[in-house]
Amino acid sequence: MTHQAPFEIPVEEGLDAQARGTRNPLRKLYYWTLHWAATPYALPALVVLSFAESSFFPVPPDVLLIALCFSTPTRWFRLALWCTVASVAGGVLGYSIGWGLWDVVGQAIVRFYHGESVVEAVRVWYRDYGFWGVLIAAVTPIPYKVFTIASGMMRFDVAPFLLASVLGRGFRFFLVAGLIRLFGARIRPFLDKHFELAASALVLLAILGFFAIKYLK
Repeated sequence: MTHQAPFEIPVEEGLDAQARGTRNPLRKLYYWTLHWAATPYALPALVVLSFAESSFFPVPPDVLLIALCFSTPTRWFRLALWCTVASVAGGVLGYSIGWGLWDVVGQAIVRFYHGESVVEAVRVWYRDYGFWGVLIAAVTPIPYKVFTIASGMMRFDVAPFLLASVLGRGFRFFLVAGLIRLFGARIRPFLDKHFELAASALVLLAILGFFAIKYLK
């Protein structure tokens, strides 16, 4: 049987079969994202994933963004733009949840991510750094969804929140897409062979992000 490189987008049925054939949850996520990249709904899927990740969903959109940039590198700017717009819109949803639904929904989301102490740290960051606290959260692996919900709960000023979100999310997604556009041919063999390692590194960075908020007060 010939080896098929993961980023060579195969047919939808093949991805479904490969997802069912592996017990590795990271590979299942990988094939699931590539499933969307192999369909006419790739861009809507990227928009929905980016929107949801900013307010409640745990899966980052970067994996799908990378896959789409590999498959259509000339569209990297458009893909990064849509990813940024959707992510900021999702951040507004997170802000709204914190503003008006903290007791009903917001606290439940924070508890799901074990982020109670994180919210308290965010309160200190807002008090001491304001705009820069949001900007750091938008760029780094620090969980942005916790910041968006906490922003609404603490009635953080909307204008700086939106500006920091646009700058931070835009920097992150345009950096990812731009690197794939410039160096995709060099990066691709490594990701083909070591996807689980790269995905595990992203998970580790997310975990370190929680600790960063907790202890960098």
